[in-house]
Amino acid sequence: MADVSTKPYFIRAIFEWCSDCGFTPYLSVKVDEHTRVPMEYVKNGEIVLNVSLNATRNLTINNELIQFSARFNGVSREVSVPVERVQGIFARENGQGAFFTVEAPAALTAAPASMAGAVEADSEPPKPPASAGKTRLKIVK
Repeated sequence: MADVSTKPYFIRAIFEWCSDCGFTPYLSVKVDEHTRVPMEYVKNGEIVLNVSLNATRNLTINNELIQFSARFNGVSREVSVPVERVQGIFARENGQGAFFTVEAPAALTAAPASMAGAVEADSEPPKPPASAGKTRLKIVK
């Protein structure tokens, strides 16, 4: 029996936790040739997507793909993200969530010319949002 990845289960669990707590779930994705996202919003080969129920339509998170349609600058677009390309899922409000290591596939080094500017193989792992894992204290007098 083949090993089944726990990653899609963690993604669904954090998504559900965000929804139950009234938080906005965001996906951080490492873009490659198998990732269908609006390329004009990709920076340094990465994109962060709001996957809340209010921001998406027909959201499906299965063991291989995350698919939905969403509006980008008023235009409805279809999004398809392989689960293996997800770097993390976290709550916008507090940065808490789950973060994963995404390996740079060999295909990235030979990316098509149309994506060459948008896809880069980074030598260091992505950094979680600034608020993730940090406690903020405020002095109240």
